[in-house]
Parts: sequence; C-alpha cells; structure tokens
Amino acid sequence: MTSPSNYSSAPVSKFLLICFPNYQSWQHWLSLPLSLLFLLAMGANTTLLITIRLEASLHEPMYYLLSLLSLLDVVLCLTVIPKVLAIFWFDLRSISFSACFLQMFIMNSFLPMESCTFMVMAYDRYVAICYPLRYPSIISDQFVAKASAFIIARNALLLSPVPILSARLRYCGKNVIENCICANLSVSRLSCDNITMNRIYQFVAGWTLLGSDFILIFISYIFILRAVFKLKTEGAAVKALSTCGSHFILILFFSTILLVVVLTNVARKRVPVDILILLNILHHLIPPALNPIVYGFQTKELKQGFQKLLQRGF
Repeated sequence: MTSPSNYSSAPVSKFLLICFPNYQSWQHWLSLPLSLLFLLAMGANTTLLITIRLEASLHEPMYYLLSLLSLLDVVLCLTVIPKVLAIFWFDLRSISFSACFLQMFIMNSFLPMESCTFMVMAYDRYVAICYPLRYPSIISDQFVAKASAFIIARNALLLSPVPILSARLRYCGKNVIENCICANLSVSRLSCDNITMNRIYQFVAGWTLLGSDFILIFISYIFILRAVFKLKTEGAAVKALSTCGSHFILILFFSTILLVVVLTNVARKRVPVDILILLNILHHLIPPALNPIVYGFQTKELKQGFQKLLQRGF
C-alpha cells in the first residue's frame, strides 16, 4: 500500500472533473436543458454566419464584427459544453493535463475578446450616429481587419500567462477538480505551491481588460445619447437609437450574467459552490444562444438575409 507521503509527491498527468460535488443528482435533470441550449447556440450562430457569408448586402463592417462575435461564441461553447455534457451523460470525468490548460487558456482569453468586440461595436455605432458622413471612410473593411487582429492579439498575449502560471505549478497527488470546467482557481488550488502570483495576475489582467472595455463602451454611449438628443428632425432620435438597440441588449446580457457570476464568487462563503459552478456553465452558454437571436429579430437586413437563405434552401 502506498504511503500518504509517496502519494502526495506523485506527479499528476490528468484531472477528474466533479460537477456539483454536493448535489451530483443535478446533472441528470440539467443535461436536457443544457443540451437544448447548446444546440440552439450552435444552430443560431451557424445560421447567422452562413447568412452573412452568402448575402452580399450584409458584407459591411457592422456585420463582420457580428460574425467575429459569433465565432468567439462558437469556440467558447465548443470548448466548455461538450465536455460538460460528456460528464453528465457518460460520466467521462477525466481530462488530460494539456487539454485542461488549453481549455483554461480559451476561457480566459476569449471572454475578454468578446468584451473587446462589444467595445469596437460600440465605437462603430458611435461613428455611425455622431459622424454619419465620415462613417464609410472611418469604419472600413481595413478597420475591421485591424480591429479583429487587435482583439485577438491583445487578449491572447495578455491572458496566456494565466494557464502558463498554472501549468508550471507542482501538482503532487490531488487531482479532483470540484468544477465542470478547468477554471484557473479551481485547478491551481490543487497545487502544493504558492498560488498568490497566479491569483493576482488573473485578477489584475482580467479586470483591467474587462474594465477598460466597459468604460469605453459607457463613454461611447454617452456621446451617442448626446448626439441623439440634439437631433431636431421628428423621429430621427428614435431611428438613431433603434440602430443601437440590438448592441445594447447584447451588452446587457453579457454584463448582467458576468456581474451575477462575480457577485456570487465574492459571496462564495454564503453561496453553495454548486450554484457557482452552474452560473459559470450558463455564462458560457446563455449569451451565445441569445446573441444571434436578438440581432436576428432586431435587424431588418438580417431578417431579410435569413429569408433569402431559406428560399435558397442553403
């Protein structure tokens, strides 16, 4: 029989994900709604991407940015939800060391990529409303290409140290993660090393990026509202605000769910860990499922493009 000391010094090659450690029966009744939401997210985003790709009238900067948001949503969903469903359906709790940290990298970098995309979309609406005559020269295809490269590079480079720092820790024996996903703090707590630097870097980098994006979004909308209230033409203000409606609803979804996750984590001593795990899963699933639907219903051009796509039979 292996002694405790020998066991604790053994290197870890894989982890075991334990969803809802206190209420494992939850996964049986959660599997169906999560599966339906996952199918909705994949179907809606795929339809949106195909519609924008095939409909020439949608080949504009605003829709290119929406395509980028959909791609980020699809990658996030595919990174998190299939593994969660595999645990629920087939009890496949094991995840390799490298796969766990790859999942951690994607989750940590793609979330701020989404907030950065919202920030660029807010700037797009700001220019469209405040400087309509200069819009084609400012928000061009070249601008979208540069903005997309910035979104990916900024967040991938600044947040890649999070999984790297976690992967460099020593994991000596304990390999059971009390989570459905490889969240940084859930994994790093298993280490026998000091994780202070890991926690500080994630907190500072994450909130600097997310905070700066939301501040710039807020400033953009202040300027938009100022410009709208100066419009004298009857109905012009309503028409201008309607162009921002979809974008504002998407930001509201994203920020509200993020705020709930943050507040429950702050009050984690009062909130059961199973609730935190469920909220983390939903945060990677609800916005991707709702984003394309909101834009589809709110945007006339997208509805027309979708109708043409149905007539073509894809």
